[in-house]
Amino acid sequence: MIDPFIALLLAPPGDDGGSGLFVLLLNFALIFLIFYWLLIRPQKKERERHAQMIQELKKGDKVVMSGGIIGSIVHATDDELTLKTADNTRLLVDRASVARRVDDGGGV
Repeated sequence: MIDPFIALLLAPPGDDGGSGLFVLLLNFALIFLIFYWLLIRPQKKERERHAQMIQELKKGDKVVMSGGIIGSIVHATDDELTLKTADNTRLLVDRASVARRVDDGGGV
């Protein structure tokens, strides 16, 4: 059985001549809505959640950097964080490079 949307695309234009263009525009609109709902909207929500998490970071939080470094925050400014790693090395990193915060409950 043929998908109804494909059947509409393959159907020859009617006698009025304008319905083919309307159907084509309707199909493009439906495709855009599907892409928005499945791809754009979830990515936007994830970006907003990540930005909020970065703004809420504070001294004592354990974080994983985008390069894989794991450390605890010992000092925080608006743009930079100072991390203390497992071997007591202190690193100055950009706040935007934090990948995620580690929960205290259980490991990384």
